Amino acid sequence: YRDVEDPSIYVKFPLEGRENEYLLIWTTTPWTIPANIAVMAHPNYTYVRVKVGADVYILAKERVKPVFEEVGVEFEIIEEFEGRRLEGLKYKHPLAEEVPIQKEFKNAHMVVLSEEFVRLTEGTGLVHSAPGHGEEDFEVGLKYNLPVFSPVDHSGRFTSEAGKYAGMYIKEANKIIIEDLQKKGFLLWSGTVVHRYPHCWRCKTPLLLRATKQWVIRMSKLKEKLIKENEKVKWVPEWAGRSRFGNWLVEISDWVISRQRYWGVPLPIWICEKCGKRRVIGSKKELLEVCNVKEIKLHRPWVDKLILKCECGGDMHRVADVIDVWMDSGSASWASLGYPSDDREFKEWYPIDFIVEGHDQTRGWFYSLLACSTLVFNSAPYKCVAMHGFVLDETGREMHKSWGNYIAPEEVIEKYGRDVLRFYELQHTLWEDLRFSWKGVAEVFSFMNILWNVYVFASTYMNLDRFDPLKWSIEQVKDFMSPEDLWILSKTQHLVEKVTEAFENYHLHNVVKLLRDFMVEDVSRWYIRLIRRKTWIEEEAPEKLASYSTLYHVLKIFLLLSAPIIPFTCESIYQYVFRFAEPNQPESIHMHKWPQLDGSWRNTELEEAMDIVKDVVEASAKVRQGAGLKLRQPLKCALLKIPDELASKLKPLTNVLKEQMNVKELFFLKAGEDEKLWVKIAEPNMSAIGREFRSKAPVVAEAIRKMSNDQINELINRQKCTLKVGEELLDIKPEHVSIKLKLVEGFAYAELANGVLYLDIRIDRTLQAEGLSRDVVRRIQYMRKEMDLPVDAYIEVYVKASNRETLDLLEETKAYIAGEVRAKKLTFTLDEIPKTEYSKIWSLDGEELLIGINRFE
Repeated sequence: YRDVEDPSIYVKFPLEGRENEYLLIWTTTPWTIPANIAVMAHPNYTYVRVKVGADVYILAKERVKPVFEEVGVEFEIIEEFEGRRLEGLKYKHPLAEEVPIQKEFKNAHMVVLSEEFVRLTEGTGLVHSAPGHGEEDFEVGLKYNLPVFSPVDHSGRFTSEAGKYAGMYIKEANKIIIEDLQKKGFLLWSGTVVHRYPHCWRCKTPLLLRATKQWVIRMSKLKEKLIKENEKVKWVPEWAGRSRFGNWLVEISDWVISRQRYWGVPLPIWICEKCGKRRVIGSKKELLEVCNVKEIKLHRPWVDKLILKCECGGDMHRVADVIDVWMDSGSASWASLGYPSDDREFKEWYPIDFIVEGHDQTRGWFYSLLACSTLVFNSAPYKCVAMHGFVLDETGREMHKSWGNYIAPEEVIEKYGRDVLRFYELQHTLWEDLRFSWKGVAEVFSFMNILWNVYVFASTYMNLDRFDPLKWSIEQVKDFMSPEDLWILSKTQHLVEKVTEAFENYHLHNVVKLLRDFMVEDVSRWYIRLIRRKTWIEEEAPEKLASYSTLYHVLKIFLLLSAPIIPFTCESIYQYVFRFAEPNQPESIHMHKWPQLDGSWRNTELEEAMDIVKDVVEASAKVRQGAGLKLRQPLKCALLKIPDELASKLKPLTNVLKEQMNVKELFFLKAGEDEKLWVKIAEPNMSAIGREFRSKAPVVAEAIRKMSNDQINELINRQKCTLKVGEELLDIKPEHVSIKLKLVEGFAYAELANGVLYLDIRIDRTLQAEGLSRDVVRRIQYMRKEMDLPVDAYIEVYVKASNRETLDLLEETKAYIAGEVRAKKLTFTLDEIPKTEYSKIWSLDGEELLIGINRFE
């Protein structure tokens, strides 16, 4: 559709037997008036007779004011009535002399009723109807058995039936038709209007609607069967089949299958020029036999030259039409299987399991497939239909090269790769339009890096320790597994269940979300964080083997689940990690069987407990942030006050909590055991004190502020407390005091969903030294990475401290630092360090440290 400027005219259709009385219609296509057959009115709208000078006009009441304000005349309403009263009212065609054939039509030039096609948003509420030039007009015309008159040829010029206008191009005839209406006194007003009009998508010219004789399949007779068959189909989303497609089937019309074109499948119908007998050819083989030839070209013009002999002796010529291309598409479900010439594959594969197309195919491919199959086999051709949206630009517009907003898939692939594009598009809800965003693609690329790094981490440490997955399966190491191992195995089984369910329902966006959340939140940010220290154990410790086996199993399952979404990445990792470790595995990951659910590893109680652990750890991080403490700074203890049933679930995860909160001890508190952590403070309620003690209020208030903990408890328990104020003893009541709680010095806390977390934030020398050592380890590890050192490479390290206190703290944790960074030689000094392969100055809490590193030979 495009915005175009067209004529806008109000035309007077004179009523038979009523002098100077007219039906008033509005049109933007004057060229259709020569083909006018009727005027449509709405049966339930209110219509009026309006007097303007000596003339009377009939139109909808709601349109009177806007119409005559535009025309610019005074008017008077003289009668009101329902639209149904107009049915059958006869009028004279305003161009009957110019188009003489109009005088020959019998059942024409009258008012007909239509609830569907008469609106009050524009015009007069009376619609000029030309069944030969409009689909809506045609439908109403069928109901009233009106003539279908279309005096326009395929080139857009009037035929001889158009009388005076014969030979004129319709758009050029507009001006002459308006002039004729003006001369005859049937034009009330003429102007122009800018409105939306359909144009050809290819040549960009306005479309011409005209009725022509066509070959039609009476699909309306199959409506109930089509609806019934559609109800058997699984639609994704469900409403697409029930509402959008279902509603379309309810209003189904007959299918025009013929087209007047050169290219296309010729309509295989021959008609005898003598007796009119028709013959429909069903196959190429039949045509060869009838024509008695060995080979033939089935396209125009060759097929048009084939003349068949009729039983009557006459010649049978093929009709000149080709078949609607949607009939081609509609027969694809069985034609692609070689049916009917060969039914072997048809019997095995029909009906089709799954098809997917855009939401514009509701009236296209989805329908043509169902229509053709129901016609031929009396059943639906597919079991499941998925409807997808379209890719738009970031503002929600369609993408077009001419608009400068088109992004080719190759452009995204070249920058980010195929799997990033697949993952980005599949994470979006299938049936909704996608607003393409480079930022969104970059976010997926970041996820893919996380995924890759997880596999690199696993393969690096497993290769260093020569881990053999064939020797150490999860069943063999089950007795050595820690709670975190059992937890991630349970989460993996949950993932298998949910991903499989989402795939079976074709909810690919849910698949992608499940995979992304599992890899990022459960594996990368949690499980690997929990087991990282195990991977640094030098010897072949059972707990390390258990975590290796667990991680190997989890990542392999994840890869199998992800392969349909990111096939190239999964294949690469599979070959690099898993097939290398297990040479007898299938040649490709895509040759593996789908993972099966193993309920023996599922532990929902452990999953719930770990969720609580995550909440507690997150709360501890917030407490540290509020207290200005780094996450690497160890703390003496944490106190967790939660209900007993939750405590019993969390106690097996005590080590996880301690390590992730970075505390030396964790204590579980029962109800009331945290009271000693709070100090009660009394604040005076000045309004109550003022009313009772008046001039003594200031000194009473000061005495309340100095109340001891015992005095506050007495007030709470006895509902009064005696205070000495000056030389007097005064009774203080609860209404005189507001009691607040204050956490004791050295502690901080955070509220939890089912409890409270307390952290002892006092830092002694030992904790200070350990915190400093962890900061130093982090810097040295960063420098190792910048030097691109192998994980198992040894180094020698020199550290220059800025003061004696820092130096002493470092010396106290020398063994720990050396072990963490794989330093064979570690020197702390206040003097200058020797020249090293790589050195860097770091600032730690305002103090500078110079660190130098050499590879250890």
